[in-house]
Amino acid sequence: MITPAHVQTMARYNRWQNRSLYGTADRLPDDERKRARGAFFESIHGTLSHLYFGDQIWMHRFTGTTPIPKAKSIAESATAMPDWAELKAARAAFDEVIIGWADRLQQSDLEGDLTWTSMAGNKQFVRPRWLLVMHMFNHQTHHRGQVHCLLTQNGLKMDDTDLPFGPV
Repeated sequence: MITPAHVQTMARYNRWQNRSLYGTADRLPDDERKRARGAFFESIHGTLSHLYFGDQIWMHRFTGTTPIPKAKSIAESATAMPDWAELKAARAAFDEVIIGWADRLQQSDLEGDLTWTSMAGNKQFVRPRWLLVMHMFNHQTHHRGQVHCLLTQNGLKMDDTDLPFGPV
C-alpha cells in the first residue's frame, strides 16, 4: 500500500518532469514535434497528448469531478489536441489539478477497490485503488521516457530525471 505522502511526491515529480519535457520540446518546430518517429503514439506531440488524456481519464475515475477528456478512445488520444500551445497550457493546468488532489488525499482514499471499464479492452475491471494510483504515475513515467528518448535522438538535452534530485 502507498501513502498520501508518496502520491504527493509523485504528483510533484510529474509536474517537474512535464515542465522539463515541454520546455525542451518547445525548442523544436511544430512539424518536428509532430513527425512520426516510430513510437507507439508516433510523435513527441502525439505521445504527450496521449499522456495528458491518460491522466485525465484516471483522475476522472479517481475523483469523478475532473473533466472527461476530449478524446473518446486511446487511438484518438494522440490527435485530440493538435495545437501545441493548447496542449502545453492544458498540461500545466492539469498538473496543478493532480497536485491539489494529492494534497487533499487521505489514506482512506487509497483503500478499497475501484471498478471501471477499460477503454483498451472495453471490459470491466476491479482493482485496489492504491494500485491504480501507482499505475497512473507509472504510465506517466513510461511515456515520458519515450518522449525523453525521442528528444534525445533529436539532439536535445532535458533536465535530470532522477527522483532524488527533484522537488520534494
